[in-house]
Amino acid sequence: MNDKTHFGFEQVASEEKARRVRGVFDSVAGKYDLMNDLMSAGLHRLWKRFAVNATGVRAGMRVLDLAGGTGDLARLFADKVGPVGEIVLTDINGAMLAEGRDKLLNAGRSVPAVQCDAERLPFPDAHFDCVSIAFGLRNVTRKEVALAEMRRVLKPGGVAAVLEFSRVWQPLAPAYDWYSFNVIPRIGKLIAGDDASYRYLAESIRMHPDQATLKAIMERAGFDRVEVHDLAAGVVALHLGYAY
Repeated sequence: MNDKTHFGFEQVASEEKARRVRGVFDSVAGKYDLMNDLMSAGLHRLWKRFAVNATGVRAGMRVLDLAGGTGDLARLFADKVGPVGEIVLTDINGAMLAEGRDKLLNAGRSVPAVQCDAERLPFPDAHFDCVSIAFGLRNVTRKEVALAEMRRVLKPGGVAAVLEFSRVWQPLAPAYDWYSFNVIPRIGKLIAGDDASYRYLAESIRMHPDQATLKAIMERAGFDRVEVHDLAAGVVALHLGYAY
């Protein structure tokens, strides 16, 4: 059994990746929202809103948000499902989950927060109408296992939304690489006091499967149909996987 995986451009043992990813998010949790706004010029908020709208979630539905971090998607979904619906916010990282829970409470939304591993979800089969993960799948050690878990907990007719950095339009790649490896770590050093974590985040984007590859992985994980929506010339892609 191969127990090696990627941590950025490094190849490490699977258990080592989990430990090091935890260290990254322990370090950046307090400045995570501010860094997202600075790195994307606020575009991440539009991408997240697009993803939530694309799921078709409506009042009364039950939604699971994986690797939900500081709760941006959970808040948007809460507006969609209303008081009769249900949102569950999860993250494997306790520091990020605490940030998200507190942020939602400050916004007047009481949302259950569960610390759990996306590869081993503590929820029953066919329980949710929608499962989402935004900018978290690339940090999961065994992506195919997490996707199969997402499929397992979806009701028939449900949808999984995977919003993630992807493969940019090739003519833009040189400029995008320069920005990712020169500007982003410097912003991380200045704002969060941590350039190494943001260098890892840039590297992890390059190691993440491209649009077509991720679509194929989702299909192998059991999704009956997968749609791909490129955003910002492929800087980000939304994959919607349907369970019939």
